[in-house]
Amino acid sequence: MRILVTGGLGFIGSNFIRFMLQAHEDCMIVNVDALRYGSNENSLADLNEDERYSFLQGDIADPSFIKEQIEDVDATVSFAAETHVDRSISRPDSFLHSNVFGVFNILEALRNRNPDARFVQISTDEVYGDILDGSFSEESTLRPSSPYSASKAAGDVYVLAYARTYGLHAMITRCTNNYGPYQFPEKLIPKTILRAKAGLKIPIYGTGQNVRDWIYVIDHCRAVEQVLTSGREGEIYNISAGEEKTNLQVAKIILEMLGKGEDLIEFVDDRPGHDARYSLDSSKIREQLGWRPQRSFAEGIQRTVDWYLQNEGWWRPLMDEKVLHPTPWKLNW
Repeated sequence: MRILVTGGLGFIGSNFIRFMLQAHEDCMIVNVDALRYGSNENSLADLNEDERYSFLQGDIADPSFIKEQIEDVDATVSFAAETHVDRSISRPDSFLHSNVFGVFNILEALRNRNPDARFVQISTDEVYGDILDGSFSEESTLRPSSPYSASKAAGDVYVLAYARTYGLHAMITRCTNNYGPYQFPEKLIPKTILRAKAGLKIPIYGTGQNVRDWIYVIDHCRAVEQVLTSGREGEIYNISAGEEKTNLQVAKIILEMLGKGEDLIEFVDDRPGHDARYSLDSSKIREQLGWRPQRSFAEGIQRTVDWYLQNEGWWRPLMDEKVLHPTPWKLNW
């Protein structure tokens, strides 16, 4: 199978490429990435000599570029997106560029150049908004709370419309919070690890009681693989691990693992529109496609902390005051 992966130098995309090449000897991957702030060429540098892997710098929001890349593939998996909620609050326009126009261009390219190819749009649980009790199913109403999640919801709606109107073999996955190796340091878990390692205060928004369901990135990659190979066209698949924890709990777990005291925790101003709790019902993908998460949070977070401690050469060049800022949504990006 020849797969076009967009955003393959980002956190989840790079892990997916590595996973697919290890799991499938006959897999050929073309990685397209615009090399923006969340991308890192070092994440896949060791694959440059693999004949099954190739990289092209390009933007999915450039219609002429994406048309050329999509003609000769069996499938496209799109991870390319602006994903940081804090940045979307400061500068929402760039999120329209990638998360809406980019998705539209991929769909148009498939419709006109390769309508038989399969397409998996990687979305997020944030399109549903927050939920205080219970869990969202794939049929739940979309109520995005931030410019980021609104742009992802818009892209999802286009995918479903093209699947129905044009018969594209398109599917959507919506996953809970990922963590693991190669995650950009501005996100909660790597930021906590790296600030704690340096003896810096750990910024916690509001009271720290916001709840997220945490999934190890390779378990997410396995789910995407299942949808790509066995999912039904026009369907949405929620992906979750059942590992719900407050942001404060996550920070305390990491501090304990690093031998640091909880006195490093510092409560800061809460982010505007901060969702209280995310929770997904993933029974559909479990029952229909047989997927299950394999890593518990306890095991996954240990692997993640160890990786960051052992790979300073990967994250050190990415560090600056803005990336580590305690309230990045206040900055001018």
